[in-house]
Amino acid sequence: MSLKPISAPSPNYNKRRGPIRYVVVHYTGMKTGQAALERLRDKEASVSSHYLVEEDGRLFQLVDEHHRAWHAGRGSWRGEGDLNSASIGIEIVNPGHEFGFPDYPEAQIDTVIALVRDILARHNLPPEAVIGHSDLAPGRKIDPGEKFPWDRLAREGCAAALPGEKAEGEPAALLKLIGYTLEPGLKPVVEAFQRRWRPARVDGQIDAETRALIERVASLG
Repeated sequence: MSLKPISAPSPNYNKRRGPIRYVVVHYTGMKTGQAALERLRDKEASVSSHYLVEEDGRLFQLVDEHHRAWHAGRGSWRGEGDLNSASIGIEIVNPGHEFGFPDYPEAQIDTVIALVRDILARHNLPPEAVIGHSDLAPGRKIDPGEKFPWDRLAREGCAAALPGEKAEGEPAALLKLIGYTLEPGLKPVVEAFQRRWRPARVDGQIDAETRALIERVASLG
């Protein structure tokens, strides 16, 4: 599909402090896309993202990719603490858990996939560079949530696919190897991992299935 972003400039950005290494996907968590768009462009709110994808598939660009948008907040991934500098942020219109958490529409995900594919190609990034807000901020953020179709993105080469190999080690060490920070404690980190890799049951418990999944994802290195 052809990507033609609608320009909707936000004043909320500053200078990057390093190269782009990741793509972070979020849900907006607000009742409407218009409300989210207004907040992301409100100078007083001090939040923004590079892109916003509406439910009908429309794509808005709020901040130029060369600039540092303010979407990630406090968190860490693979030792990187300034994810705003190291990533491109994509806000996906969805009211989230607080407002019923509906499914993501197909037209919306079509645009997300096209956008992510384009970003990865232009910045020479691997599929593993695409992470969720909950990945970098376990215990603090839960978006894009259990209904986000990570498996479809993986099939399209736009997110990490589950490998067949396994890594050896204790779960905590393997979660750290994957990229998670253990600062919030093990349970919220396991919950964040499950939201990504076993969304059918998010309970923070390292059962046999979760442990096996951790070992497989850790083999990505």
